[in-house]
Amino acid sequence: MNGEVYSDFMTAQQKFDLTEKFEGFEIRNFLPCVVADVVVSGNVSTAGNQGFRPLFNYISSNQISMTAPVLEEEIAPEQWRVSFVMPHDTKFEELPVPEGSQVTLRELPSHRAAVLRFSGRTTQKSVLDHEAQLLALLHTHGFVATGKARVARFDPPWKPPFARHNEVIIPIL
Repeated sequence: MNGEVYSDFMTAQQKFDLTEKFEGFEIRNFLPCVVADVVVSGNVSTAGNQGFRPLFNYISSNQISMTAPVLEEEIAPEQWRVSFVMPHDTKFEELPVPEGSQVTLRELPSHRAAVLRFSGRTTQKSVLDHEAQLLALLHTHGFVATGKARVARFDPPWKPPFARHNEVIIPIL
């Protein structure tokens, strides 16, 4: 299967191949991509909002299309990397250098990950609960996590929480 499996989105999404589905989670092979990052302090509940503006300013001032999701990954206690995935097939060397900004660019290689979808707000408790749930499912099915969890937010903050699409993503072998 190909990556655009959620047809309710108008915004382009990070590309992946769906390889396996289990009760409660799925396994994906994410394709290589380029991301724009900012590092912010705080918790998962506030990181996305803090990181959004500089990332949005970078893509809008350079006429780069918005994609989904916005990714958040804790890189140190109370420190988060918030990332926008650049449109598919964007080449690192073709992107404008984000000068005078806290935005940096990096290439992500292809990788295999387990994904658990959930709705609601991405509070610290909610994210930790869903991460624990996915880790338990991975253990039950014999998968081994190879990295830290990241959170993927697909919807704007004004969308009702019950209708939001969020994911916890954990790299696996």
